[in-house]
Amino acid sequence: MALVEENLKTSLLTLFNAMKETPMSEEEYAANLAKIFNDHIKTADVNPGIPVSTPGGAGATSGAGSLS
Repeated sequence: MALVEENLKTSLLTLFNAMKETPMSEEEYAANLAKIFNDHIKTADVNPGIPVSTPGGAGATSGAGSLS
């Protein structure tokens, strides 16, 4: 599925509200932000099979990307 900006906004607001109730260190805050962004990015669909090729010569090749 496509990335949904509203979902990211909701996750960030949840973190900001939690900080009001229980202050956290910069390390904890950074870890929480990293998790939110990481989780958000992982919701994206990446279509395999994007064509790729290298320019001419003996090593020239073509193929498609894959999700491995």
